[in-house]
Amino acid sequence: MRRMTIHPLFLPLLFGMVMYGNVSYYALILSSLIFHEIGHMAAAALCKIKVERCVIMPYGGEIELKGGISIPPKKQLIIALGGPLATLCCIAITPFLDPLVADPLLKIQLILLFINMVPIWPLDGGRVIMALILIFRPRIRMVELYLSISLLLIILSVFIAFILLPKTLFLLVLSIFLLIQLVNEWRYRKYRFAFEKHVIKRLT
Repeated sequence: MRRMTIHPLFLPLLFGMVMYGNVSYYALILSSLIFHEIGHMAAAALCKIKVERCVIMPYGGEIELKGGISIPPKKQLIIALGGPLATLCCIAITPFLDPLVADPLLKIQLILLFINMVPIWPLDGGRVIMALILIFRPRIRMVELYLSISLLLIILSVFIAFILLPKTLFLLVLSIFLLIQLVNEWRYRKYRFAFEKHVIKRLT
């Protein structure tokens, strides 16, 4: 892997925690996110896929893989599941830790797992759904339908989070960030058409 970086949007969140004196909580969150991404990278290594870059996001992270969408769907599925499996491993060891560490660590892992397994692109749950679509129903129209549903759900999330402010400020920021990611994916969906023509047809 060339490098691991932290997305600028993640820094205000960490800075706020440090300002409120939650340095240890900040350390647990950052460590959890990094371990989660290590799970994805380990899965990529298992699939013999090179990781070009890893960016830590507020909800987890993004890894840039060599080959992009040309990676076989089954390998995409394994890589997508790598992070949640790493988070489950963290949950499994919490009973053996000191309660002062175990309780906040368990809370962080459960929140991280819940957020990432929401079936919306580009979360891990969304990547799992995308991989399953490419495995069992490899048609670009199915990809577009899935992205459209994800867009509607995220827009709904932004609307609800905005109404319930200020309690839902983090959810609002996260939803807006995911919405931007989804819009970019939709704008460049033409590459999915190219993917269907040059790769998917060889799988059917």
